[in-house]
Amino acid sequence: MAAILCAILAGLCWGVGEIFTKGAINTKEIGPLGTALIRAAVTLPLALAGFLVAHLVLKTEPQLWWKAADAGGMKMSTWAKVILGSGVLAGFAGVFFFYIGLSLPGGDISKLRPIAFALAPATAVLLGWWLLGEEMTIKKGVAVVLIVIGIVMLAGGKKSAVDHTSRKNAAASTGVAES
Repeated sequence: MAAILCAILAGLCWGVGEIFTKGAINTKEIGPLGTALIRAAVTLPLALAGFLVAHLVLKTEPQLWWKAADAGGMKMSTWAKVILGSGVLAGFAGVFFFYIGLSLPGGDISKLRPIAFALAPATAVLLGWWLLGEEMTIKKGVAVVLIVIGIVMLAGGKKSAVDHTSRKNAAASTGVAES
């Protein structure tokens, strides 16, 4: 249950955090890469503090990995997985493409965030099964299919009448012509 609570808290943090991020990018005072740079700069000291809490208090970090690395304890393949997977793909590339998308016309967070953050678990389920040998169940398969259907529904199609009407009403109330 604690793992599920952590996942819920992570989702809430990401959801609220990305609303602030989109709001900042919308100001045009900072671009997507400046935003990603600030994110990385803020993340590093917090990650170091988090690591110490995880190691000393929660005991979820099994060892001081930098000491094991000096003694030849951490394999090169582990380093490659962490650098490529966590650093390059999840840490930079995912943020890079997501923030660029938010800055582009049509980059509504209400559309892009559900697509990006629904595709991630669907990908994890399939690659976990295929590459890591995790169990694939009917329940997981149905969930992946439903996620893909949701992504297709969000990504495709024309704007709804409700969307058009609300934009027209918003434009009229602010005195700005609708584009």
